[in-house]
Amino acid sequence: MARAATTTDAFNAVAEPRRRQILDLLAAGELPVNDLVALLDLAQPLVSKHLRVLREVGLVDVRDEGRQRMYRINPVPLQPIHDWVKKYEQAWSERFDRMDVVLTELKTTENGDRDDQ
Repeated sequence: MARAATTTDAFNAVAEPRRRQILDLLAAGELPVNDLVALLDLAQPLVSKHLRVLREVGLVDVRDEGRQRMYRINPVPLQPIHDWVKKYEQAWSERFDRMDVVLTELKTTENGDRDDQ
């Protein structure tokens, strides 16, 4: 089965680490492209390429403000990713709960060993 094009699917678009970094930065608020370039320490054409992909998928919106292009996150296309990950949340929680029990037991055993010395 052929993989969906990066520009048509939010899952594939966020698979690229730099695009996730851009989304992380934009989650804090709207930023101009030049600020993204500085924060990411990447060449402007590379940042623009990633922003174009994110725009085509609908994960970011852009507006002109004078000479600057301001980018902001659009969380709506992230919903399918959230829904998919949510399925695994219970399994993660159960594993973390079990790990807490094991760690508590290890601490109790370790403290008991110290008391015996």
